Amino acid sequence: MSSSRLLVLLFCLFAAAVQAQDYPFLNREANVLHYDTNSAPMEFLFQKWQRVATTGQGNLSILHIGGSHVQAGTLPHRLRTNILSAYPTVVGGRGLVFPYSAAAKCNNPADYKVHCAEKVLLTRNVHHQPEYPMGLCGISVTAQDVPTRIQLLNSDRQFDYSVSRIVVLGHSPSGVIPSISYNGYGTPPSYIDSANHRYVFNLRTAVDSFDLILPCGPGQTFTLTGIYLGSRNHGITYSSVGVNGAAVPDYFKCSLTADLKLLRPDLVIFGIGINDAHATDFDSVAFKNNYLRLCDSIRAVNPHCAFIFVTNNDSYRKTGRRSYAVNRNGLQVRDVCYRLAQLTGGAVWDQFEVMGGLKSMEKWQKAKLAQADKVHFTRTGYQLVGDLFWQALSRELQKDWQPLGIQEPKAVPAPSATGQKVQPATPSAERPLPRGLRRKSKHSSTPTAR
Repeated sequence: MSSSRLLVLLFCLFAAAVQAQDYPFLNREANVLHYDTNSAPMEFLFQKWQRVATTGQGNLSILHIGGSHVQAGTLPHRLRTNILSAYPTVVGGRGLVFPYSAAAKCNNPADYKVHCAEKVLLTRNVHHQPEYPMGLCGISVTAQDVPTRIQLLNSDRQFDYSVSRIVVLGHSPSGVIPSISYNGYGTPPSYIDSANHRYVFNLRTAVDSFDLILPCGPGQTFTLTGIYLGSRNHGITYSSVGVNGAAVPDYFKCSLTADLKLLRPDLVIFGIGINDAHATDFDSVAFKNNYLRLCDSIRAVNPHCAFIFVTNNDSYRKTGRRSYAVNRNGLQVRDVCYRLAQLTGGAVWDQFEVMGGLKSMEKWQKAKLAQADKVHFTRTGYQLVGDLFWQALSRELQKDWQPLGIQEPKAVPAPSATGQKVQPATPSAERPLPRGLRRKSKHSSTPTAR
């Protein structure tokens, strides 16, 4: 066993030991990644991951995209921490972030602090007709009329996220050019990429905090759509973007291509669906086709990008002041995720089944792992979800993947929802599974990986 895989194994054993309290309602047997064992994108991902981990050369870019589960930050931070703790010698940059709390009443992840004294206008992709542009983050803040300073401070001391390259993403029809202030030193952009709306700052020294200055005057605006925090270190970069209440179609209101080219993700973890399924008129075919369209956008930037589709958690709808009804649309979302994996050569992490299946959210709530709304988790619950996901992923990384060859495997393109007719999913009991997936028995609804 290589030293890198031994580190991963030891870390997983340690993580399991830390989880002293067992939760009997969990379906730990279902805690695996389901994917076609002949999937070129998944094989390419694991080969590249192993190369970066063993040689310390090259970069691996991970993008986690979702709704409020992701914006809150606890789940992606837990998963990021698990990954980088297992591979401490290949910690890359912090990646794409957004200063959520620069706007009033907008929650920010806890691993970095944001402060802005000036008033800014908030635009989110859940707005019916967004007034200002947005990028991959699905959210933007607009400064207007007065100089605006946004302070960003890294509060995660476990890893060295020192920033040496900052890419400010934004739009200014009035020609406002941002600047960066750090260690008492102010600097303009090293260069401006007007076509992609990027302002690139190459810093003299690596820092863990800085101020972004948007020098707006009367009648001027600058719309900030994201900040990319780069590092001189090779390794794994884990970016997460999420918007409270966001459904898959909401991301089509955003300009995605330029930001995707900046990240060029090797792996995208999809956690969108809980808001889609909350609608009483949920259309599983439209949901699938919207997801395929989003996959098309990503594969247009990196044809070899691997996808992991995370099924919805079990959830409830509020039907009265103190009454709730189980949301059975989660079963349809789960079925669509397996179809998406088949169509894109991706994988499924069946969160719905792992947490215990239908009506398991009540058990999570009684165990203080879920909130009273029976949709969101508590901090401890999100951390548990992050640990479970990492255990499933790490099992695949421990396998002996052959070294990456010179010729890259041919990627499986995601079928276009607009340019190619996609047949509706057949009922769950008859739906053909991707090659490499099989069910436990005729009466079991849980596919298992080969």
